[in-house]
Amino acid sequence: MLTSVAVPVIAGVAPFEFGVICEVFGIDRTEEGVPLLDFLVCGERPGEPVRTSVGASLVPEHGFDVLDDADLIAVPACEIRDAYPRALLDALSRADLLLSVCSGSFLLGAAGRLDGRRCTTHWRHADELAERFPEAKVDPDVLFVDDGDIITSAGTAAGIDACLHLVRRELGATVATTIARRMVVAPQRDGGQRQFIRPTTVQAESLQPTLAWMLDRLDTEHTVADLADHARMSARTFARRFAAETGTTPHRWLTTQRVLCARQLLEETQLSVEDIAGRCGFGTAALLRHHFNAVVGLAPKDYRRSFSHR
Repeated sequence: MLTSVAVPVIAGVAPFEFGVICEVFGIDRTEEGVPLLDFLVCGERPGEPVRTSVGASLVPEHGFDVLDDADLIAVPACEIRDAYPRALLDALSRADLLLSVCSGSFLLGAAGRLDGRRCTTHWRHADELAERFPEAKVDPDVLFVDDGDIITSAGTAAGIDACLHLVRRELGATVATTIARRMVVAPQRDGGQRQFIRPTTVQAESLQPTLAWMLDRLDTEHTVADLADHARMSARTFARRFAAETGTTPHRWLTTQRVLCARQLLEETQLSVEDIAGRCGFGTAALLRHHFNAVVGLAPKDYRRSFSHR
């Protein structure tokens, strides 16, 4: 039974992610039937201000010595560094139940808690997390990972999802829904981080004219032979050069660009999914839905509901 939550804060703590943990676990909602948790904010030196990542400070009431008595240690995001307070890492290494938000996962890794475990973090930090802790099984595509006694979340708002999931798991769906209603958020979101990632543009200088030509004709079918002719190469040379400069095949590259085009149209227009499928070269709405879900992690209508600018 979850009765107490301790939140360690160190220099560079992110105020939003800290606030998410406070909002879910630290507010008295007993009048609505939500159990009151013993909520402890802890610092290396209790009573001394701790600088946040935005220049403001907060003052923890407790020291790290209370961490061992908490049912849950919830670690907010903070600036990634080479070393963390030893007393905090020792407490994390002994904890029975851990939750991290965004870059808070780096503290769990430094405490040795991610070795051999599934985990996640903000997609911008996923490669670094995997590099620092090679024994960790980092999944960059999900909003959060529940690996039993360790729950890790992706960036910022995904921390809300992870916290509410833990509440649902430990205290029940009714409590989680009540908290979500007060926060005016969905009790449970679908999809993963892929829907928020903006892919970088591939720099393929020798193929740029052909890539631009393909982008101008997304609604046209392209064979490797046609593309090789445009690039004035043999089909074999073109395929080899394309893979070397883009890291993928012409078909996969074109499919991804069509999905990105569809994503923009879903955000900025009220065109039907069928019309968007035609404009982007998928032909049918069914084919668009298949590829869109594979790349973005959401159905087109769900993506539009969350991200439409209109």
